[in-house]
Amino acid sequence: CFLPPDSFSTSRILVNDMEKEQTTSTGKSYLKGLVLAGGESTRMGFDKGRMDYHGAPQREYLLRLLKEYTTEAYISCRPGQINDSLLPVIEDKHDDLGPFGGILSAFEFDPYVAWLVVACDFPLLDHAAISQLVEERDTSSIATSFLDTHTLMPEPWITILEPKIYPILRDYHLRGRSSLRGILVDFNSALIRAKDPNILLNANTPEEEAQIRMMISY
Repeated sequence: CFLPPDSFSTSRILVNDMEKEQTTSTGKSYLKGLVLAGGESTRMGFDKGRMDYHGAPQREYLLRLLKEYTTEAYISCRPGQINDSLLPVIEDKHDDLGPFGGILSAFEFDPYVAWLVVACDFPLLDHAAISQLVEERDTSSIATSFLDTHTLMPEPWITILEPKIYPILRDYHLRGRSSLRGILVDFNSALIRAKDPNILLNANTPEEEAQIRMMISY
């Protein structure tokens, strides 16, 4: 099984199945984008991926945003959730794992690239934030995430996941664990401070949505 870095070097985690890793001329793995939009939106009472903050459904706004920084971008969704043939989707193959299952499904779709992952409940996420994340990406780590300055923990749902994390995801899943934040902490992933902390504000309830809409209107 995989152990945290203080007892097992992450560099030894990569075995034969990572030899086909796709890299750019700079030596970095290619980036593909993933918009996490498969949640039930129970607290909001309406599909958060379809909410319009910027003139388009949030999942499509984020898809267009990620396409500017990646070779390809997809929306992660539940089976049958999105029937629009024009939207590139990766359906979640794992029941009851939440966004962890969506990420695992993306790596099963292509394990040889890094995935730039964003959840659809961050309405203030913008070009500047994605650009900062891409520019400050640490490929020596399993992932690069923004630091949540309130919890002093990684924000797992706006992150770049390197190919080397895929075996770890599989191992944690086989052991009944599905906390991406837990993995990022266990393996001491790279953390950066967002230039604009407001991009980490999420909208999971109607009250949070109303507050963020007021911020956008200003």
